[in-house]
Amino acid sequence: MPMSFFLRNCLGWGAALWLFGYVLGFVFFAFVPADQIGWYITPFGILATAFVLWRYVRVTWLPQALAVGLVWTILAVVLDYLFLVLLLNPADGYYKLDVYLYYALTFLMPPASALIRKAFGAGQNA
Repeated sequence: MPMSFFLRNCLGWGAALWLFGYVLGFVFFAFVPADQIGWYITPFGILATAFVLWRYVRVTWLPQALAVGLVWTILAVVLDYLFLVLLLNPADGYYKLDVYLYYALTFLMPPASALIRKAFGAGQNA
């Protein structure tokens, strides 16, 4: 995997998608109960991730897609811990079903995107 791909698609887009969800969490904090924020963010996160995967990341090789998913998941876990668990210290805890779903989707969406792209013949230049 070229370093430019790793920096842009793994670290860059991984951090950008995490930041999107983080900011969205603050927006929803004013409107929904704190224990349900993750469930409100999830559909927006899925759409944003699918868009980024289809439009910008464009992985077709499964090992590369697994690497993207792994890096994105590691980023999500570390940044969540630093900026949500330690910094904000949620009263009712942070790690619940919605968070585990978010981590699973973060890992699985890049490989799913690669398989779909490959199945429909949409290569790197699609």
